[in-house]
Amino acid sequence: MLRSMKDLQDYAIGATDGSIGHVKDFLFDDGDWVIRYFVVEAGTWLSSRQVLISPIAIDQPNWEKKILSALITREQVKNSPDIDTHKPVSRQHEISYLGYYGYPNYWGSVGLWGSGMYPYTLMPGSLMPGYVGNGVERSGFGDTDGTYERDERARHRDDDPHLRSCKAVIGYHIHATDGEIGHVSDLLVDEQTWSIRYLVVDTSNWWVGHKVLISPQWIGEVRWIDESVSIDLGQQFVKDAPPYQSTEQLNREREISLYRHYDRLGYWSAT
Repeated sequence: MLRSMKDLQDYAIGATDGSIGHVKDFLFDDGDWVIRYFVVEAGTWLSSRQVLISPIAIDQPNWEKKILSALITREQVKNSPDIDTHKPVSRQHEISYLGYYGYPNYWGSVGLWGSGMYPYTLMPGSLMPGYVGNGVERSGFGDTDGTYERDERARHRDDDPHLRSCKAVIGYHIHATDGEIGHVSDLLVDEQTWSIRYLVVDTSNWWVGHKVLISPQWIGEVRWIDESVSIDLGQQFVKDAPPYQSTEQLNREREISLYRHYDRLGYWSAT
């Protein structure tokens, strides 16, 4: 099922021993368009510090109560690497973060999450032998003296910043091949893979229109400086697309209709 990013904001994040805080933003990978971290504002127990929580830690979400339960403790969160969430998160910061919790890297493989499609497959003790738990050194990688992490830091020292704020993308202008068509008003996220499946585009500032869905697969370029997104589709093509109503469930039948209109292969065909 797909969830609105706006609806997911302010969801509570629960640790195994109490509440951590509430989701204020999401950091997504601008290569794969996958949410890699929740930016969580912790409560007064942690002086309202903002921390990162990975979808890898999420167990069974309670959608009715708007709670995402994480398989970590508040003490682990308290002692986790201090990352300034108001600045770009570098690969080196990620290496420190993932190493602290005992999570493997998600990059460098063909799957959205390492060798798989789902973040929970990276949780220590699930499908990744050699990883021994949250906040514990990883075994099997010469890790006891920090060699593995130092090597990873050196290997990715020159990586470009690749994590972007979901909230920051809201309002970006959408440019078709023949002109502007609207702006991003929301993002729709797959609740299992945490992939961003669609940008919700409000066309009302271009014509007296409706909202339409655009897949990240159809994006030609994102210009972060200009706050704009270019797609390889014409204005009329987008104008004639099936309208999106947030009050209606976006089931597979509606998605198939959308992809048929754009004459594109559905993302589910590749999974």
